[in-house]
Amino acid sequence: MKALITGASSGIGRDMAKILSKKGYDLVLVARDEEKLQEVKKEIETNSQIISMDLSVEKNCKKLYEQVKDVDLLINNAGFGTCGDFTKTNLDKEINMINTNITAYHILTKLYLKDMKQKDKGQILNVASIAGFMPGPLMATYYATKAYVVRLSEAIREELKKEKSNVKISILCPGPVDTNFNNVADVEFSIKGLSSKYVAKYAVKKLEKNKFLNKFFGGAFNNLFVNYLENENVSESEIYQLRKILDEKIKKED
Repeated sequence: MKALITGASSGIGRDMAKILSKKGYDLVLVARDEEKLQEVKKEIETNSQIISMDLSVEKNCKKLYEQVKDVDLLINNAGFGTCGDFTKTNLDKEINMINTNITAYHILTKLYLKDMKQKDKGQILNVASIAGFMPGPLMATYYATKAYVVRLSEAIREELKKEKSNVKISILCPGPVDTNFNNVADVEFSIKGLSSKYVAKYAVKKLEKNKFLNKFFGGAFNNLFVNYLENENVSESEIYQLRKILDEKIKKED
């Protein structure tokens, strides 16, 4: 089995690479930072290939597809964010973000999905975010890119279901995660993020069961939800009951 992981030099991508290696996958690891990719490669137990490439450049996405064939699992994970008032954030950086978070996902999903459909097997995991389900003031463009990934993946899954295809597509939608994302986006969340190792482990576990929408992520989502309720003047006892229900739901999923 062979898995191709973009954004594999750190965070969720790096941790998923380690987990999949232990499960016997040969890996193709893609990111901009070759030095960090070399470090990840040293931690991999199975055969691995590293490719240093900027996926915000459209021709590089197509070049990657031509270089790497016969992929059993595609994980689109490369991405970044930025923070600030929409009229004041850097336009060039936002276009770069759109190219990385949307265009690269779109191209790679389309090209590899065609091959997988011909073989009638394969899996695609598109890493989105809980941000894909809500507006994001001060992170408007980032939230919009994740909404695109969610809706695209949902539509493709419905098409595959109607065709009775054995090819599977899933999306991963965590809340805040402790990764380098926060530094790049220059943002600090008010709630404690989940570890990338936990999210990666959860993602692979759900992927094996072909779970489509991994939306609710433990404390991160609970705290977001509870903070909202507190602002709406919901009573403490009602909040406690809702938190309890959500915690029980997550335990069952795990």
